[in-house]
Amino acid sequence: MKSLSILGTSSDAGKSWVATAFCALLKRKGLNVAPFKAQNMSNNSFVTLEGGEIGRAQAAQAEAAGLRPIAEMNPVLLKPCGDSTSQVVFRGVPGPHVEAGKYYETIGNLWEKVAEVLDWWNSRCDVLLMEGAGSPVELNLMQRDLANLLPVAYTKGRWLLCCDIERGGVFAQGIGTVQLMPEADRARGLGLIINKFRGDLRLFKGAEAHFAKHIDIPMLGTLPMRYDLQPESEDGFSKQAVHGNPGDPGIAWIALPRVSNTSDAQPWTLDSGIRMYWTRSASDLRNASAIVIPGSKNTIEDLRWLREQGIDTIIRERAAGGVPVVGICGGYQMLGQSISDPDGIAGGAGTIEGLGLLPLNTSYAAEKCVQQVNADWHGATWQAYEIHMGRTELTEAVEPLLRTDDKPEGIRRNNVWGTYLHGLFEAPAVRRALAQAAGIENHCAPEQNWQDHKQWVFDQMADLLEEHLDLDSVYRYLDL
Repeated sequence: MKSLSILGTSSDAGKSWVATAFCALLKRKGLNVAPFKAQNMSNNSFVTLEGGEIGRAQAAQAEAAGLRPIAEMNPVLLKPCGDSTSQVVFRGVPGPHVEAGKYYETIGNLWEKVAEVLDWWNSRCDVLLMEGAGSPVELNLMQRDLANLLPVAYTKGRWLLCCDIERGGVFAQGIGTVQLMPEADRARGLGLIINKFRGDLRLFKGAEAHFAKHIDIPMLGTLPMRYDLQPESEDGFSKQAVHGNPGDPGIAWIALPRVSNTSDAQPWTLDSGIRMYWTRSASDLRNASAIVIPGSKNTIEDLRWLREQGIDTIIRERAAGGVPVVGICGGYQMLGQSISDPDGIAGGAGTIEGLGLLPLNTSYAAEKCVQQVNADWHGATWQAYEIHMGRTELTEAVEPLLRTDDKPEGIRRNNVWGTYLHGLFEAPAVRRALAQAAGIENHCAPEQNWQDHKQWVFDQMADLLEEHLDLDSVYRYLDL
């Protein structure tokens, strides 16, 4: 096995995108390539077939590589619950919530476990395509950094460095990062990738020579910014926070402070005549054709935030006026009558009143539901998944929203829908049903399958690498 790591000069430098593109490209070249990220921090997770949680980016990379996602692709997943507390998921299994300081007290033990997973991969692929996290030269953290230079050194691999030109300062990024590396780590570099370029490339002429004056790592080329080639959104709302034209009818997704699984919104980017946008604006919500309350890593705190902003009142008013309101996972729980946390699983113990739009109560328990399911919407079937700690009980009989594994799932009361399913809108039939409920079905594009669209995106991403980068040194290293 050979390892190739995609490092970055900072967070959001495009590491996940480039790693996904390389997975697609190396698969095309006939290699058995597998993605790997030693430690990821994200609330946008994916559920494996075995019921393990991994970062959404590694799941997308597995798809690009033609593999089924497994927990060993992302052995350590940190799911932030607040400014300094995260839930630690190891090898897919949810663990305790820990503060940052206490987490770093255990880092040595975690590295031993990560090294065991790297050993596990040794005979299972031709290339382990690794992704770093943040910057590899955070000097105060380098001795405890599981995700960047340690895995490269352990596997005797090589690295590529993504430099984010969109933010500016690309020469300082690339040169500074390389110069701050220890000499042994610096020697493992294969090249720099200038990422997310917009504008006239002629203005960047001579960049290779500027880098060469200061470092021995060559610049391999410049990748253009392509907003249309985004296979998954891992954190935040990506560059597709707003999709569509201002005059189009819109579906408003509430940008909760602790939002999770923002990728649930992405299938709506296939419907070019419908505007999909993330918002905290009261006017946006008052003008929306439909409203979606997404998942949350801390549902109770985000429900309090809705009240503080007065958004709860707007949701009730719009629902009473016939506007479709959809709650997914934590958003589903918020639509009920109450949420209880008797043992303080998500923070302080207690009970909070819900929005009262659906007849259900939710209570938190330590056991977490993490599973893939076969979803069925009136005969349209696809794979979806659940990740939640709450247990929901109905207070009266009500129509189920759909079925999963031949069982009722979620509920529907007139124009208010609630479900635990992530991946709900990957089914074209569900998108069209919501558009019909909102009276905007004539704006829907012809039905497109989200999985087919992602495969097209992976192919386009691989093409971009070959078109814009000099990959000879990479191919020589991989014996291609």
